Amino acid sequence: MLQKFKNIYHLGQAFLAALYFNFPAKSLTIIGVTGTDGKTTTANMLFHILKTSGHKVSMVSTIGAQIGSKQLNTGFHVTTPSPFQLQKLLKRAVDSGSRYFVLEATSHGLEQNRLAFVDFNIAVVTNITTDHMDYHKNWQNYSTAKAKLFKNVQFSILNMDDESYSFLKDRTSGRQVGYSIQKKAYFNLEKFPLKLKFCEEYNLSNYLAAASAASLLGVPKPKILSAIREFSGVDGRMQEVDAGQEFKAIIDFAHTPNALKMALTELKKKKLPESKLIAVFGAAGERDKTKRPLMGEIAASLADTSVITAEDPRRENLDSIIDQIAQGFQKLKKNIYTDYYRIPDRSKAINFAVGLAGPEDTVAFFGKGHEKSMCFGKKEYPWDEVREVKKAIERKIKNGK
Repeated sequence: MLQKFKNIYHLGQAFLAALYFNFPAKSLTIIGVTGTDGKTTTANMLFHILKTSGHKVSMVSTIGAQIGSKQLNTGFHVTTPSPFQLQKLLKRAVDSGSRYFVLEATSHGLEQNRLAFVDFNIAVVTNITTDHMDYHKNWQNYSTAKAKLFKNVQFSILNMDDESYSFLKDRTSGRQVGYSIQKKAYFNLEKFPLKLKFCEEYNLSNYLAAASAASLLGVPKPKILSAIREFSGVDGRMQEVDAGQEFKAIIDFAHTPNALKMALTELKKKKLPESKLIAVFGAAGERDKTKRPLMGEIAASLADTSVITAEDPRRENLDSIIDQIAQGFQKLKKNIYTDYYRIPDRSKAINFAVGLAGPEDTVAFFGKGHEKSMCFGKKEYPWDEVREVKKAIERKIKNGK
């Protein structure tokens, strides 16, 4: 009941904000991108294609806002801003001369009416796996919230390789268009033979989603393919840190079971048979608890060694969070031998993992990615994953380890 009142409050707030800024969405072609994983890469890829093709475009994504030529911060841990902030950004985009606006759309933002009075022209989904079960309770509710993005749009772009396809295909509006890297679809790898700087399969899917949207917006195929070849990726997404070490250090934002599984699977494919894959990760406090043992089980089955540590514990007990992740390791210990360590302090965890790495090993740090803070209690403390990893590597090199 309380949540219903909050949703009504957000709806009223969204209307007043849209009214105050004179309904700026009506002057833009807005592309909404939703999904459990990959929506930030997809949104940034689409933004890049449109921009390099000569179009004036703005964007709001997990890593911030790009309004015209200006980069703006939307706050800590924010993907979908508040209604007033979002309408203000839309107005600034109109004033900057933008024609297109790419917007990440979360299940919370859709369910809570924070995206009300934003007229989407195109809706894109990357995938729907498992996340936010603390809020949505089950996959059906979670998917139903995401399906709200597909109401009253001109084009609905669906991932035919994902479980969400069968759920969403009867819940869309406008022209339904599918994309696939495995099946025959309107948009596939034959139509868009993508040459990427990154070869992860899930990024092929993300980039194909972006290419599909760009094509429907009228961007010629040669320009799409050219832009994709130039795209250098997104900060904190499979970002390699090179400080002169003999091993690979990778920073990735993976914070869901599906994302962690995909990332570790790809890294495991690339490592040498005799080398080790070391994973450093945690789980956010006051968020979905059901995913914690699943992430532990995934790391136990794919990484050679794992270090469980802090990732925004908020007001929750960090040791309890680590206990729940460790349940996944304990579940598999009879079948698979894998080392895991509990180091709550993330700086110490990073230094420890780097210290374990030998030549040709891979150390991957998950969950923080691009973020610039970590939350303990109600307070945000400065945090820079890239800086911390570089410092650890430099310390290792200096000590000759």
